[in-house]
Amino acid sequence: MRNLKDDIRDGLSELGETVRRLRGTSDDTLLAALEAFANTDADDLALLTQLFAELRPRRGESAAVAVDRFNRMVSVLREAPVLAAQFRRHFVGFFTRRRMTPFFADSGVLPATGFFSEWSRMLGHRILPAVPDERDVKDCLHVFLNHPDDWQWLSAIPQESMMRFWQLQAPVDEMETQDWQQLIRELLDAIRLLAHRISGLGMDSALLNASTHLENFAPSFLELPSEAQHYYQSLNAHFADPAVAPDDGRHLLVLVGQCLDGLQRARRYFLSAGTSLHMTYLLTRCQQSLDRLAELVSMMNTFLQSSAVVEALLEVGAEEAGVTPGTRLLSEEARALKAWSTFVHEALVAENRRNNFADYWQRLSQLLALRVTENAAQSGEHYLCTNRREYGAMWLSAMGAGVFIGVMALLKVFAGELHAPLFMTAVLYSLIYGVGFTLIYLLGFTVATKQPAMTAQTLVGQLSNINSERPDDLTPVVDLIAAVFRSQLAAIAGNILVAFPVAILVGLGLGQWLVESPVSAEKATHLLHDLDIFGWAIPHAALAGVFLYLAGLISGYFDNRAAHNQVGPRIARLPWLTALVGDERAVRVGRYIGNHLGGMMGNFLFGCMLGSAGIVGVILGLPIDIRHIAFSSANLGYVIIGSEVIPAWQTLAWASFGVLCIGLTNLAVSFTLALRTAFRARRLQFSGARVLMRAVWQRFRESPGSFFIPPKSS
Repeated sequence: MRNLKDDIRDGLSELGETVRRLRGTSDDTLLAALEAFANTDADDLALLTQLFAELRPRRGESAAVAVDRFNRMVSVLREAPVLAAQFRRHFVGFFTRRRMTPFFADSGVLPATGFFSEWSRMLGHRILPAVPDERDVKDCLHVFLNHPDDWQWLSAIPQESMMRFWQLQAPVDEMETQDWQQLIRELLDAIRLLAHRISGLGMDSALLNASTHLENFAPSFLELPSEAQHYYQSLNAHFADPAVAPDDGRHLLVLVGQCLDGLQRARRYFLSAGTSLHMTYLLTRCQQSLDRLAELVSMMNTFLQSSAVVEALLEVGAEEAGVTPGTRLLSEEARALKAWSTFVHEALVAENRRNNFADYWQRLSQLLALRVTENAAQSGEHYLCTNRREYGAMWLSAMGAGVFIGVMALLKVFAGELHAPLFMTAVLYSLIYGVGFTLIYLLGFTVATKQPAMTAQTLVGQLSNINSERPDDLTPVVDLIAAVFRSQLAAIAGNILVAFPVAILVGLGLGQWLVESPVSAEKATHLLHDLDIFGWAIPHAALAGVFLYLAGLISGYFDNRAAHNQVGPRIARLPWLTALVGDERAVRVGRYIGNHLGGMMGNFLFGCMLGSAGIVGVILGLPIDIRHIAFSSANLGYVIIGSEVIPAWQTLAWASFGVLCIGLTNLAVSFTLALRTAFRARRLQFSGARVLMRAVWQRFRESPGSFFIPPKSS
């Protein structure tokens, strides 16, 4: 052993000096971590833990630094074949001396525990780290990948660097036959395990219910385990007798494709029938398992096509395999090595991200978010004016809402003058806003600021169907943008132009009846100050924009729940309701509530958010409040009737400018957030923004009136 170490140190001396000169330090800890692999008695897990501690970026370093260290490690191993052999013995032994089936089947795949159980496990892991099973590769990965952000620098390692690393770990003349046999055995076990798991997932009652509404795809899931067993037996027979041709897995992959097609049809079904967190989790886990099964079969096929692997597995010489001694099918071996390198790289990243709750929620919520945004998109279509008749209806709808807003603003002033306890004040404000917005919705009126959160979803839905390189595809999108602009303008103008005079008329009328102004001079001064853009008006308007965005998601969520839980038909079956109004009317009531539940809950909860925000700010001692363009315009009317002396026109002009700034902030924040959510839910990357903007500008130059008044017919 002493001679071996001396040989290693002699071979590394010149290279070590070069590395030290490059680093500008007399001590290379990475080189020391590599030299530790020369100890044949050392524990491979401890060696890997020390090595990864040296590879990962330190505080203040970027991922590129870790990538540079990784590349330098590969260079060191290439230049020192004796050390590379010792490193290989420990590194390959880490995999082959432990169970690999869970690593193949489960790494990066959602567990069977369910959403909340997995969330609880993540939380518990943060408090008390889990004790890994050192007999299992998957568990041991968390021993040396023990930093929650290791996946960031691991992901930054280029595929070419990983290939160079694995070329050092898998030279055929250095690998032992039992190592390859162990890997292949565990790989085949993982394929069988996944086939049985997927079959069970496909037989879930909720998924079977979707299957009955579509072309029945259940047989594909049922046949998967038997086909996987046939594949397993065929390969074992081939390894026992080379004359037996192995199954290429083609039929197994066909079944996998049929199962994936069935899942896609089920997803489309749940977009209309509504989905749940359980169903989202089930579909995601099933698809991940199917993708992993296809990946393992494809990797197994590349191994079979590699002459080197076949020779090792069959324990035959090159002459018996029909290969000229000293030659290899390099392209086939390279494909096998690339498949293995890619799989391990992705599995390491996925396992490190396993305890990242933000990433877990983001990946899982995509289908649920798509369903929510689809509902919002359908609602957004009702906010668009495509012809003169719809344009006139939008004006009337917005003006009707303006009447309610003018009255609601005064009711809030009255509630504030009661000087009730903070909790009761928050309840009163929330009821005023919540009930008011719900009535506005049920009567078919329009609040201008509710539009962006809805129309953004409609716009993204249109963008997902176009090719920005084809100019003709942009025409409907430009039409939609013009419709959104004029619809929004009509809604804002309708709200403001009615809420402002209604506030003045109601204030003057009540003043005559009460013999004093319903708004005190002190309150009028406070309302005027709230419109100052150099105060907190803009941040508070931005917070209102966030609430507007959330209201759109809430509406979509409850529409989804109403469809998934069949709220309408269940209401129609209520015994007391059928006894009260009869079966036919109960059906109509149930249908109405089922169709409008999302809108009612979205508007009511939006009102609760607006009403309680200011009180929460008072309780926390933080400058938290909301500013809404329509209510701000009504408040400006109450400033005029409540002030002892009508403010100067300059003051009123500045306050009016503040109202407009508040409105722009409301719209910009809610629209931006809704647009971002819609893009992420659809996994859409739109690269034609500049082309689209040029098309919109061209339309505005050619027909500016289309952005303000719609055509006579759609």
